[in-house]
Amino acid sequence: MIEKKLEKLESILLEMKSVVVAFSGGIDSTFLLHVANRTLGRENVLAVTADSETFPDRELADTKELAAHLDASHEIISTSELNIPGYVENTSSRCYLCRDNLFENLKPLLETRHYKNIVFGLIADDMGEHRPGIIAAKEHGVRGPLQEADLYKSEIRELSKDMGLPNWNKPSYACLASRIAYEETITIEKLNRVDAAEQYIRELGMAQVRVRSHDEIARIEVAPEDMQKLASLHSRISEKLETLGFKFVTMDLAGYKSGSMNKSLSLSSPVSVD
Repeated sequence: MIEKKLEKLESILLEMKSVVVAFSGGIDSTFLLHVANRTLGRENVLAVTADSETFPDRELADTKELAAHLDASHEIISTSELNIPGYVENTSSRCYLCRDNLFENLKPLLETRHYKNIVFGLIADDMGEHRPGIIAAKEHGVRGPLQEADLYKSEIRELSKDMGLPNWNKPSYACLASRIAYEETITIEKLNRVDAAEQYIRELGMAQVRVRSHDEIARIEVAPEDMQKLASLHSRISEKLETLGFKFVTMDLAGYKSGSMNKSLSLSSPVSVD
C-alpha cells in the first residue's frame, strides 16, 4: 500500500514537470523535496524557505543543512508576517493570511524562473483540522502532492527512514505564532519568549514541546512519556519561564497535541476547504 502511494506521488510530480517547494525543513517538506529532486531532476526543482519573525534561526539553519544534504537548489527569501494587515490581531484566519503572503511571494518564481508549479507539505492528516492556509493554497493554485497521494505522517516517516533522510524522526514543528492564543495580539517579544522557553525545555531532554502563551500564563505541552520528567523539573522550569516574562507556569495534563489552540474554535463554524 505505501509503495503504491509513493508511486502515485512520483506520478503526480512527473505530471507537474517542475516545482518550487515551500521548504520549512520539517519532515513533510523535506520528504517532498527529496522525492521531487530524484523524480524530476535537480534542475527542475527549487526549494524556497521564508525567513521571518515566526521562524527561529535554528530552523533556518536546518533548512540550509538539509538542502545541502539533499543536493537541492535552495533559496531563502525574507518575509514579515507581522507586517501583514490583520496578522498581529491573531484571529482564526491568521494562517490564511500567512499562507496567502507566502504564496504571493513565491508566485513570481514561476514567471522569472520558468517553474510550472508551487507545492507545499500538506499531508492527509491535515484535512480534518482547522487549516485555513489550505484555502489560500487553493486560491493561488498551489498543490499538496503528499495529500493528493493520500500520504499520512506515519507513512512519510517510514518512507523517509527507508530513504535515509536525516530528519525522519524530527518532532513536529509549527511556526511560533501558533503558540499564541487566538485573539491575543502577536508581538516579536511574545514570539521570542515562547521560543526561548521551548528551547530551554528541549535542552532538558524533551524533544516534543510546546509552550502555549495565554497572556501571562505559559501552558506547557510535552509528549506523554516526558510528563513525569517535566513535573520532576517543575521548579527549574517555572523559575526560568518566569524570568522570561510569564507570571504563571502550568503543565497541560493532556500532553502534546498538534493544533491544541484550535479547541477555542470548537463552537465556531469549521473552515471549508472544499
